[in-house]
Amino acid sequence: MTSPLPDVDQSTTRTPSQASPFAIRPARTDDPAEVARLYEICLLTGSDGGDATARTTEPRLLGEIYLGAYLRFAPELAFVVVDPEADADDAASVVGYVIGTADTAAFEATLDREWWPELRARYPLGTFPEGSYDANLVANIHGEHHSDPATLDRFPAHLHIDLVPRGQGGGNGRRLLTTLFDALRAAGAPGVHLGVSTTNTQATGFYAHIGFQKLSDDGALLGLVLSPPA
Repeated sequence: MTSPLPDVDQSTTRTPSQASPFAIRPARTDDPAEVARLYEICLLTGSDGGDATARTTEPRLLGEIYLGAYLRFAPELAFVVVDPEADADDAASVVGYVIGTADTAAFEATLDREWWPELRARYPLGTFPEGSYDANLVANIHGEHHSDPATLDRFPAHLHIDLVPRGQGGGNGRRLLTTLFDALRAAGAPGVHLGVSTTNTQATGFYAHIGFQKLSDDGALLGLVLSPPA
C-alpha cells in the first residue's frame, strides 16, 4: 500500500547545539487519545502533504486506510515525535509519526483477513457522492492491496511517515526514519520501500538524500537497502 507522503524536512547536518529538542518515542497505541491524534495528523497531511480536512466529511476515513492497521497489527513499529514545549501527557504534543511493517506480504495477508472486510462492510461503494474525495477513498478500500513480489524480494518492509508543520525541520523526519530503520533491521528486513507523490518535490528530494532509489519509472515507488545491524 502506498500513499502521498507529507512535506518532511530536509535538514541533514546540525551541530550539537542545534540538535532538535523534540523527543522520539514509541507510539502509545493503547491510548485512545493518542490514537485519535495520529488519525488527526494523518488527515492534516493527507492532501499531498497538506491539510485534507476540508475535503472530507468522514475525518477518520483516510486514517483507516493508511494508519489504523499499522497501529493494530504492527504497534512495535510505530514511533512518534513529541513537541517539547507541550505537555508530554497531552496527545496534542505529538506532531508526527512513522509506521511500517517488516514483512509487507504477511501484513497484506493479515489485512485481507482482518481489516479490509470490516471496512468494506462499513463503507460500501456508493456511500459518498461519485467523484468526491471520500468516494475515491472508499474505492481504494474496495480495491486490491497487494505489492509487486519483485519489489518485496529486495525491499520487503514498507513505511508511512507524516509530520505536521510544527514537527518539520530540525531533522525530525530523518530521526523518525532512523528509529524505524533500526527496528526494521532488528526484525531482519533487508530493505524498505515507500510510496511518494511525485509532485511533492520536497519529500522526493529528502528521500533521495537519505539514499532511497527509484523503483518505478515515474519515481512514485522508492526503495532503500538496510545494512545489517552492527
